[in-house]
Amino acid sequence: MSTVRISGKVITSICSLFAVLVLTGCGGSPETPTGSRSPGAPAASTPSGRKININTAILSELDRIEAELAVPALSNRIQAERPYASPDELVAKKVLTPEQYARVKDQLTVEDIVLTGEAKDIDYMTKLGLMRGHLLVARELLVGGESAAALPHIGHPIEEIYLDIEGQLDERGVAQFKSILLELQQLVRFSATSPKVAPALAAALAAIDGAMNALPVTQRRSPAFVLQVIDQLLEAAGTEYAAAVNDGRIAARIEYEDSRGFVTYAAQLFADIAPTLQASDPTAARQLSAGLAEIKRAWPSIAAPRTVVLTPDQVRVRIKDVERAGQKV
Repeated sequence: MSTVRISGKVITSICSLFAVLVLTGCGGSPETPTGSRSPGAPAASTPSGRKININTAILSELDRIEAELAVPALSNRIQAERPYASPDELVAKKVLTPEQYARVKDQLTVEDIVLTGEAKDIDYMTKLGLMRGHLLVARELLVGGESAAALPHIGHPIEEIYLDIEGQLDERGVAQFKSILLELQQLVRFSATSPKVAPALAAALAAIDGAMNALPVTQRRSPAFVLQVIDQLLEAAGTEYAAAVNDGRIAARIEYEDSRGFVTYAAQLFADIAPTLQASDPTAARQLSAGLAEIKRAWPSIAAPRTVVLTPDQVRVRIKDVERAGQKV
């Protein structure tokens, strides 16, 4: 086993295969149509530039490959064929054609990537932010009386993301809260009209907030730090939105809702740091505020519009504009 440190990361080469727990999550269900993607859209790497570990990535990360290749349900197919000894086994296992693999191979890895320092904190905050985005959408749907539609969004934090932060919760001295998420899921599944649902949802959101509070308050209020988390949330939203759109229409409701939740929470994070940023860099504050407002136009309501307000490429361009404005900070 060899270890290499690159840009604050420790990359460990694993010489033997290991069993990987297969998760179920939000992206690329078997019946989900995937929107087309223009040749100029970004490749499948994560916003931080890290490669995607096809053995361990959560579905929202694998969705980047699906969006890159515009192959319906690809995320689930990659997951189902785990583990892989090397990325080219995607071809050997007939998950990808040689042509498809050639397009994304530089973005893929089977090496275990261990984040350290600020990169680890950003990843931790992002994962919790994705959880919160899912629950914000679930709350909108529950308020609208759509408990069946809310249930998948309540399940995603448990089934897709929790395993990725479970170890970090112990490291950071945070009480495990999976049981709180499971209780909410069971209530909505079997007693959606129960008066216990609202407090259970509030408890789940409070548990996520409590986990975020394990990070130093100065970090959580730092525009430079929070903007990097916002970048990752927006990248995830852009990927889900691309998966939702087909021929100018919202063809996959769950992906539309997922992306709405991620953008909603990104906007809430920005609102928290906006006063500080306005005082230190009013030009950047105005650019970021305007950019986020423009991105949010793609999701006019929890109910998907009949035709898209913005195309996936238009959303992608606006997300990149926000990222560039944030990098100046």
